[in-house]
Amino acid sequence: MARRPEDLWERLVRATLRRERGGTDGVYGRPATTGIARNVPSSLGNSRVIDDILRAADEIQLEDHNVSRILCEHGYSLAQNLDPDSEGRGVLQFKTGLMSVIKQKLAKREGGSIDRSQDIARLQEFYKRYREKHDVDKLHEEEMKLRESGVFSGNLGELERKTKKRKKVFATLKVLGDVLEQMMKEVSPEDADRLMSEELKQVMESDAAMTEDLIAYNIIPMDGTTIANAIVSFAEVRAAMSALRYFRDLPKLPEDFQVPATRGPDMFDFLHYVFGFQKDNVSNQREHVVHLLANEQSRLRIPEEVEPRLDEAAVQKVFAKSLDNYVKWCNYLILQPVWSNLESVSKEKKVLFISLYFLIWGEAANIRFLPECLCYIFHHMARELDEILRQQIAKPADSCKTQTGVSFLERVIAPLYDVIAAEAANNNNGRAPHSAWRNYDDFNEYFWSLNCFVLSWPWRSTGSPFFSKPSAKSKKLPKSSGGKRQGKTSFVEHRTFLHLYHSFHRLWIFLLMMFQGLTIIAFNQQHYSSETIKEVLSLGPTFVIMKFFQSVLDILMVYGACNTTRRVARYRIFLRFLWFAAASLVITFLYVKSLLGDSALYKVYIFVIGIYAGVQFLLSFVLRIPCCQQLTDQCDNWSFIRLIKWMRQERYYVGRGMYERTSDFIKYTFFWLLILACKFSFAYFLLIKPLVDPTRIIVKMNNLTYSWHDFVSRHNHNALTIASLWAPVLCIYLLDIYIFYTIISAIWGFLLGARDRLGEIRSLDALQQLFGQFPMAFMEKLHIQIPTRVPDHPFNQVAETSKDDAARFSPFWNEIVSSLREEDYITNLEMELLLMPKNRGNLPLVQWPLFLLASKIFLARDIAAESRDSQDELWERISRDEYMNYAVVECYYSIKLILTAVLEEDGRKWVERVYEDIQTIITKKSIHVDFQLNKLSLVIQKVTALMGVLKGAETPELQKGAVKAIQDLYDVMRHDVLTVNMREHLQTWNLLSKAHADGSLFSRLNWPKDPDLKSQIKRLYSLLTIKDSAANIPKNLEARRRLEFFTNSLFMDMPKPKPVREMLSFSVFTPYYSEIVLYSMDELRKKNEDGISILFYLQKIYPDEWKNFLARIGRDENAQETELFDSPQEVEELRFWASYRGQTLARTVRGMMYYRKALMLQTYVERIADGRTEAPNGNETISTQGFELSPEARAQADLKFTYVVTCQIYGKQKEEHKPQAADIALLMQRNEALRVAYIDVVETMKEGRVQTEYFSKLVKGDISGKDNEIYSIKLPGNPKLGEGKPENQNHAIVFTRGNAVQTIDMNQDNYFEEALKMRNLLEEFHQNHGIRPPSILGVREHVFTGSVSSLASFMSNQETSFVTLGQRVLANPLKVRMHYGHPDVFDRIFHITRGGISKASRVINISEDIFAGFNSTLRQGNITHHEYIQVGKGRDVGLNQIAIFEGKVAGGNGEQVLSRDVYRLGQLFDFFRMMSFYFTTVGFYFCTMLTVLTVYFFLYGKTYLALSGVGETLEERADILGNTALAAALNAQFLLQIGIFTAVPMVLGFILEQGLFSAIVSFITMQFQLCSVFFTFSLGTRTHYFGRTILHGGARYQATGRGFVVRHIRFSENYRLYSRSHFVKGFEVVLLLVVFLAYGSSGGGAISYILITVSSWYMALSWLFAPYLFNPSGFEWQKTVEDFRDWTNWLLYRGGIGVKGEESWEAWWDEELSHIQTIGGRIMETILSLRFFIFQYGIVYKLHLQGSNTSLSVYGLSWAVLAALVVLFKVFSFSQKASVNFQLLLRFIQGVTFMLALAGLVVAIVLTSLSVPDVFACILAFLPTGWAILSIAAAWRPYVKKLGIWKSFRAIARLYDAGMGMLLFIPIALFSWLPFVSTFQTRLMFNQAFSRGLEISLILAGNNPNTGV
Repeated sequence: MARRPEDLWERLVRATLRRERGGTDGVYGRPATTGIARNVPSSLGNSRVIDDILRAADEIQLEDHNVSRILCEHGYSLAQNLDPDSEGRGVLQFKTGLMSVIKQKLAKREGGSIDRSQDIARLQEFYKRYREKHDVDKLHEEEMKLRESGVFSGNLGELERKTKKRKKVFATLKVLGDVLEQMMKEVSPEDADRLMSEELKQVMESDAAMTEDLIAYNIIPMDGTTIANAIVSFAEVRAAMSALRYFRDLPKLPEDFQVPATRGPDMFDFLHYVFGFQKDNVSNQREHVVHLLANEQSRLRIPEEVEPRLDEAAVQKVFAKSLDNYVKWCNYLILQPVWSNLESVSKEKKVLFISLYFLIWGEAANIRFLPECLCYIFHHMARELDEILRQQIAKPADSCKTQTGVSFLERVIAPLYDVIAAEAANNNNGRAPHSAWRNYDDFNEYFWSLNCFVLSWPWRSTGSPFFSKPSAKSKKLPKSSGGKRQGKTSFVEHRTFLHLYHSFHRLWIFLLMMFQGLTIIAFNQQHYSSETIKEVLSLGPTFVIMKFFQSVLDILMVYGACNTTRRVARYRIFLRFLWFAAASLVITFLYVKSLLGDSALYKVYIFVIGIYAGVQFLLSFVLRIPCCQQLTDQCDNWSFIRLIKWMRQERYYVGRGMYERTSDFIKYTFFWLLILACKFSFAYFLLIKPLVDPTRIIVKMNNLTYSWHDFVSRHNHNALTIASLWAPVLCIYLLDIYIFYTIISAIWGFLLGARDRLGEIRSLDALQQLFGQFPMAFMEKLHIQIPTRVPDHPFNQVAETSKDDAARFSPFWNEIVSSLREEDYITNLEMELLLMPKNRGNLPLVQWPLFLLASKIFLARDIAAESRDSQDELWERISRDEYMNYAVVECYYSIKLILTAVLEEDGRKWVERVYEDIQTIITKKSIHVDFQLNKLSLVIQKVTALMGVLKGAETPELQKGAVKAIQDLYDVMRHDVLTVNMREHLQTWNLLSKAHADGSLFSRLNWPKDPDLKSQIKRLYSLLTIKDSAANIPKNLEARRRLEFFTNSLFMDMPKPKPVREMLSFSVFTPYYSEIVLYSMDELRKKNEDGISILFYLQKIYPDEWKNFLARIGRDENAQETELFDSPQEVEELRFWASYRGQTLARTVRGMMYYRKALMLQTYVERIADGRTEAPNGNETISTQGFELSPEARAQADLKFTYVVTCQIYGKQKEEHKPQAADIALLMQRNEALRVAYIDVVETMKEGRVQTEYFSKLVKGDISGKDNEIYSIKLPGNPKLGEGKPENQNHAIVFTRGNAVQTIDMNQDNYFEEALKMRNLLEEFHQNHGIRPPSILGVREHVFTGSVSSLASFMSNQETSFVTLGQRVLANPLKVRMHYGHPDVFDRIFHITRGGISKASRVINISEDIFAGFNSTLRQGNITHHEYIQVGKGRDVGLNQIAIFEGKVAGGNGEQVLSRDVYRLGQLFDFFRMMSFYFTTVGFYFCTMLTVLTVYFFLYGKTYLALSGVGETLEERADILGNTALAAALNAQFLLQIGIFTAVPMVLGFILEQGLFSAIVSFITMQFQLCSVFFTFSLGTRTHYFGRTILHGGARYQATGRGFVVRHIRFSENYRLYSRSHFVKGFEVVLLLVVFLAYGSSGGGAISYILITVSSWYMALSWLFAPYLFNPSGFEWQKTVEDFRDWTNWLLYRGGIGVKGEESWEAWWDEELSHIQTIGGRIMETILSLRFFIFQYGIVYKLHLQGSNTSLSVYGLSWAVLAALVVLFKVFSFSQKASVNFQLLLRFIQGVTFMLALAGLVVAIVLTSLSVPDVFACILAFLPTGWAILSIAAAWRPYVKKLGIWKSFRAIARLYDAGMGMLLFIPIALFSWLPFVSTFQTRLMFNQAFSRGLEISLILAGNNPNTGV
């Protein structure tokens, strides 16, 4: 019979609910995301309550559908009350779905109507039944018993199950009780008393009291006690909470102000009432302040009073740190802080000010990027607060009053946000010039002057230029509010390369003056005559003219900010301009006159220059040398000093006092003096001096023959010829300083690393040899100091480690080994061998891991059996191997221990007697006489048999076997091995012999039951059975690397750790957008066109880890992955296994949560050591079994560590049911301490209009498998006004906690052993690193993606070189290390009170992370670098990914050039630190670009010499004159060969950390893998994007994917990505080389040409073919055919509206030209394009046709030919659509035209001097000319379109791209014909295992390998 629709619907609902309760979806293990309880729209204000009600309804659906219906109806009623008109987004759909469910529940009743009057009774009855069913009265009691007694049981799963069950039951009871309470309110009081008994009321109240830990809280439950969280029992937490209590100076709150019953009113309640802060902001900051105060108190002392109180010092430290920026702001503005006398401010008042500041900060949203604006707000609100306290009347503050109440957000923050949002909207999505809109810095710097007080308080937003909004540029943007618009503040980011000079003018003046001086000396042949000195004195005019140019730039760069720049700053700029204008005129005039022979003026000139130079030197000395600068800062109150400093440099709020201690200054000064000495020696002797004589000769040549019509050089001393020789020299002069910096910094970094003991343990052999020192080193470095522990030996000596040290070291080592097994890096056997015994018990020696002792017993046995030496010599041979000695001694004592334990009294006597006799033999040194060493194998055999029996569970059979084994051992010892004189102990031996004879000696055994004894038996058995050496354990390279680094770090300098309770607290902070969280099974199994899936790829790349994974889940190592699909648990494990090997959020979360695990272990061990936790079984040794169960350990870890992942669009992902949302929820379920922050977008209908509200929310995992919302803070609007990542960080940073915050990207990893060192790292904040404490701690990174492919390896090595050796030098000695975005640890309070951990202004801060370093340095921070700890980091692994990433970084550096931060650092650093800063930031990219420009200058110079004919003439005259100098100058070979020195850091890094041999092998391997091609290609990437960004802008964040590169990249995709950045430039270089080959003269013939141009050819070919060389399966024929088809389709497809660049060439071409927006950019593009005209101009004069004619008419005629060619092209490309009516005529005309053109060409060749080579020469000439015209037309595209000829240019551009594509495609096609090329390429890109797997896969794919699956 057919089912009714209602039945089917009910089945569907039930299935959904069951799936919800099961928590997974299908076989793939993904958490379910469906169900009505999961779909409550966030636009309902009380969505949390409704969600809880529906969750309970889902749960009890099968138990009582009537009660489920009651709950659903109540949920519907709540939703109806909240939004009766269903105006919110998703509300109508939710109500409809809920009503449908209710109807189905109603329809389920079998007849009759529902009597809702009985609902209360039903609910009460069900409440009682539910309590009875789940035995609620015992539930809590059972959990607490388990928690108290099960600490050492290791049964964490059982405890969590009990806790989860209790919470779930009480959560349901809470919902039932709340609903019942609401329903009771709807009836009369009399009925209510009648319907509910007092007994039930008491039961419900009791149950409600048990749900206090179900109230959402973050770390500290502030609004109620908790039975599950021990954190509130800590004295320091209780003291901090008590410090917030109401004090007598606070006015009483109104009676109607609600405060939770579980606590009294406090300061935050008062501030909440007065200023209208949001409730959740108040709750968040209440916990934040308590957290800060508690942790600060714990560092001072742990309060021991009954009612703990905070120390005054703890409050003062938090107060001083939190308000330090405010105090500095007041001092800068000469403003009295809120308090007149800090000493008179009470402790309570300080806490009140701290609370007020953090409440302001917590609700400031985007205004947090304006730290001085927050100071302004705090200043006024604190004054308001003081006034309220003075009046002693609690009332709302006037500044925050609204029409409906009081709101800080609406009245204070929203006006600021609105104007910032309006300005941000005006930037045209980052495409508008920076000068056209105000960014965050502009708004913040407005508060750097007293002018900001015109804004008044409350805000005077009307009529204020500051609050005026820009004119709208679109309908969506806000309109101007009227009034005069505020301009930029104090700085304008104009887009020009002149910023490089403007910011670093001292460097350029110095370099050019030195170049001038060295050139003068070289031309005077080092003769220091008076004339030479006079010429050298020309440096004076050079200096003042360049300074004058700087002053002109000061004026130009401030254009756009004049109105807002402080008046004194404008005066300074104008006065400097006047001063340097006058100085340049006077000094230049005096010098010119002195050159003309006026001796009097010459003396005046010398006097003026001397005075000027002396004053400049004195000022530099006084204002730049640290000790003098510190003195002048103290004299700032002197007017004269202020005037001098004001004239010397602009005074900003930031950038003051950026000097270092004198010792640091001396170090980096010496560093740069060494570089400069090398640089100028190289420049003088190898660059400048060799060109002196050739220059003189060329200048004097007046009759040079030019083969073209010369305009410039014929009558101007051959100026262009001189320029062509000197231009590359000047470029290299400016470039080589970076080369020398690279070399010397690499050597310096190598020495620093060696000093720090890096790389001492770089092999397993070294690890094993030094293992004996590890426990002592661990105790010295990573363990807290134990008063009773005194090292027996000096630390630097190899000595026996105490047993106590080993016992304390072993739990940590074993946890490290266990983590390696959990991560599948080692096998079960390897784990067993690596684990270290607990070293408890009576063995008088240290027990080492088995991997050190394996097979040692057998080696010792063989030595003893074969030995004929004396006893001492034998022992000396054994002791040569330290661990053989340990193995022998341990076996000796272990056998005695075990036998003594298992034997009865007579048996023990035998053991004691035997051991005493053996000891006597050893003492008498008669081992060879009295002990048969050759029979040792028998003893070992019998002992092994006995241990084999004893290690099993006791059975009668094994009892018999054990007795027999002992008897056999007795016989062997008695008759075969031991020879003793029984007369000495005759009585004992008689008793033993008698007992043995009657069988009573070993008749009974005490079977081993003690765990330690059983462990010892198993260990001895392993020692006696493992015959293979464990020298290569572990086998996995990653496991080796980690163990080697960790053990090596134990010998490095690091601060002593504090106990966990006293350590600094910290947070880890990870921004996430929409990257992969966890690989789904679909993603893992999806095959590419080669049949390769990600899972297959991972199995081949990590074969050993795959087998370990299978073993861990209980599968055979040869099992297929398909066998796992039947088990949801194994599918989930598989997903995690794969995700942990990718760059996923899951990997990052797992790694960061190791911090919590490490802290729990350290806390637990410390509590045992302090006696606060009882050791198990009364044992005095340390056992950490079950440390994760300890409530105190968990609470202490939570108090010290917080992990916040800010998932910006998590709310949107949940609404859209994206898999990322489900995976994030799964991560929260697996990690209870994980917190997720996100932006929730809520749309509501108000007054008929859609209003969007934004909330910043924090959630954690809930017991029901859904999110538990902790805080929800309303934002003033869309938080994304600037760059996405910093805005994402900013909204969530309010949820972080602690003294420090570690910034972690979502593609990073961490390791348990490194997490153990976090305490040490945090102590660096209190170490001496200079005159200022550290504000950022730099941390070393390990790039874990290096094994994926050869490209990944190159990137890994390059990155590793930078993050280790490079940053090591940046921090010491250079003191210019900045923040590079990844694992650095910030001083959290320092940075959140100074603008945050990144900057967010659109485009200018696209490299947001490094600006945190800039900001920290400018605000007197100190950035250090530490390498004893490391964090994993993933990098891009495919060429396209790498290119996009490098393009983003290069573009970001281009934007940095324009920024005010770089300008101020360049201006305010001392000279040598400024050079360090320049060459390690933007200077690196400028030098990279200069490297490429050097090639261009060189080749264009050679082209000029070739085409003009001058080169040939000079060669001939050099031969005639025998002038070798001239010939050498013309054939210089010094170009890019110097680039090889840039590999020095990588090589030295290899040597330091791998050893010399490994370094050589690695370097050679990289060369065979064509790493030079990759690095040369990267050179082009950085140059293109850096230069283009400065000229045109267009820098933007681009997601690289971060996935595994196992797919083939289409030819067209590569062409689109690299066409303009590499291919066009590569073809240009090839063109130059061909022209030089065709028309140049290289003297030495082909060999000379090759030597001169080999590096240029290498660069050009690398740029052209690297994308295809490093493309997987790039030379497979079938793919090549498909690529060609795809490329032609793309090329010929017409663009249109909505067509993307990936689909059409036309759309792509439009996108490529979109960055050219400004007039300046168009002019620059035009100027740069003019270089292409030289080819046509030069080549036409080289044609045979024109002979020796150099008339200009020849060039004019060539243009006529070019015009004719264009006409021909137009004829043949005439649009078919336009000619549809005369197709036949068009084809006829085209045919005739072609025939005529061909005939004309043939006739010209036959009848004139035109030759066939001339035809090809013309092509060579016209191609670049056409490209130049095309480039100019593209630059002026809007104007060309107006002329109506744009389509013609577009057709020509398509032809050019087609031609370039064909030139690239032909070689690829030719190589694809050769099958071995594809195989070679695969082996080149991937390791051999994957290469073999790939080939097998292709074979298995059959005839259709490209079928996608």
